[in-house]
Amino acid sequence: MNEFVFNSSKSVICKPGATSELGTLCQQIIGQRVLIVTDRGIIDAGLLKPVVDALKLVGIEPVVFDEVLADPADSIVLAATRLATDNAIEGVIGLGGGSSLDVAKLVALLAKGEESLEAIYGVNLVQGQRLPLIQIPTTAGTGSEVTAVAIITVGENEKKGVVSPRLLPDLALLDAELTLGLPPMITATTGVDAMVHAIEAYTSRSPNHNPISDALAKEALVMLGSNIESAVADGRDLQVRAEMLLGSLLAGQAFANSPVAAVHALAYPLGGIYHLSHGLTNALVLPHVMRFNQTVCADQYAKLAPLVFPALQEVGDESMRSNTFIDSLSQLNQRLGMQVRLRDYAIPESALPTLAQEAMKQTRLLVNNPREVAESDALAIYQAAW
Repeated sequence: MNEFVFNSSKSVICKPGATSELGTLCQQIIGQRVLIVTDRGIIDAGLLKPVVDALKLVGIEPVVFDEVLADPADSIVLAATRLATDNAIEGVIGLGGGSSLDVAKLVALLAKGEESLEAIYGVNLVQGQRLPLIQIPTTAGTGSEVTAVAIITVGENEKKGVVSPRLLPDLALLDAELTLGLPPMITATTGVDAMVHAIEAYTSRSPNHNPISDALAKEALVMLGSNIESAVADGRDLQVRAEMLLGSLLAGQAFANSPVAAVHALAYPLGGIYHLSHGLTNALVLPHVMRFNQTVCADQYAKLAPLVFPALQEVGDESMRSNTFIDSLSQLNQRLGMQVRLRDYAIPESALPTLAQEAMKQTRLLVNNPREVAESDALAIYQAAW
């Protein structure tokens, strides 16, 4: 067993209705001057109100930044940071999907004024401290509430990441009631995103690949695999929503310490250039990256297969079980209502070489892939997905 370091959020509360306790928690962790980082969709869905109401019960009047967009640009991070500093904010609450949570992480860091955004892109380059941070996910997908990563868009379409244990929040608050109104397609794509996190964490060749992440990834796949179709079919089932939310968190803890790889590397250009959701882009390339990786990790895929699809336990041959697992994941995407080809999203075949070139810039991720990926390999994977 290799040496490793395992980090996660300081505290996790998993409880339907826990938002009602946020005021007291906020007083303990942050203080009175609070910035909420979110997006207009959260406000339109009525999810901001219970958060604000809980804070007002203890006399906290939060400042709200609601301009987060999918694949948030660096300009959004800087605008939120200015709002925080102008209001002498003492701490930050991230509320929403991965984009809002990632922006909240960076605002908590940058509002301290100890370093610039440009100086911290990359791995473990953060030197300064951050403001207190509470993360409240409203989707069961990114696991951002327990990861030390924040991804934003720089320039027209390049994804850059800030990776540092300092980004880990003080509290991850999982309230499944906040996910009850999540539309079926968002439920599907974010759920598959969480499954990708678990699969890539389990097969990562990162030097920090560790048995804790492996155990978390396996348990995440059990929870996600047994609940995702029910969550898409009946979004009001609180127990199913709670298990999806916890499964996403477990997968987040797994990949926060055993990092993701080529699926994410090839997904990022699709999101950056064509503005498809992150979960969807992961789903589009997942089976094809797994086929590419299968020559070196079929045994690992065979172990994961029955966790997601229990019937695959009866497939005795390791190679056949791995193959069937990949096929079953592709079929799951279709059952969840996704179109599964790049061409279905108006991506021209002529764009594939550019996508491959952009994917190769994701060296932070590609280095973790169980099989080395050349640009020609990335192109072949995109062609298979097209």
